[in-house]
Amino acid sequence: MTLIEILIVVALLAVILGITITSFVGTSSARLRQASTRVAGAVRVAYARATASGKVTRLVFDFGNSSIQMEETLDRHTLKKDTLGGDAASEAQLEAKDAAGASELRAPPATFEPVDLRKGSGVKVEDEEDGDDEAVKPVPLPRGIQFWQIDVEHQAEPVRDGKAYLYFFPGGQTENASVQLRIANTEEGDKTGFMSVIVSPLTGKAKILAGRADAPKPRDESEASEVEDPGR
Repeated sequence: MTLIEILIVVALLAVILGITITSFVGTSSARLRQASTRVAGAVRVAYARATASGKVTRLVFDFGNSSIQMEETLDRHTLKKDTLGGDAASEAQLEAKDAAGASELRAPPATFEPVDLRKGSGVKVEDEEDGDDEAVKPVPLPRGIQFWQIDVEHQAEPVRDGKAYLYFFPGGQTENASVQLRIANTEEGDKTGFMSVIVSPLTGKAKILAGRADAPKPRDESEASEVEDPGR
């Protein structure tokens, strides 16, 4: 093989590699947008369900499985802003904490039952077998997309692993929240690989933004979300 032939082969390989990389980036960006739309749709469905059913509803964002589950409870449920870095607590747990002098808040009791998030959301999950409707499955994020950080009003600090919970109440209110998504393994400083879904506490509307965006802090108490189930 002559030098000219070698140069031609190298040039062709560079072109092919460039096309492959461009295609991969384009596909990943499309999946990131799809994931953001999926999160926004889940917020819309949960907000509507809580309002229509009169039940406290929540979205469970699972970092380990990169999935979203919707759950609801018939029990009265009150959230209290956590200054200790734990999960939300129920009324019974708060009373027990006060009585026992506990030093931290624990996760809510297992009174929430999963409900089908796909119904009404228009979510179609790729590569899923038809006919398996026995269990209520969580909705996965598109392949190659991960939760980066979730900041909800009742948490003192943003959540980056485990599970994060966003609550919706029958009175038509939810929590101030930011759900940040990223293309898998994107570095923190690379803003192009991130998108954010910002949730308005008073209207339940979800706004999709490019990059990493934090939830706006309420200017005063009147703008803060109401975090108590008003009862039925």
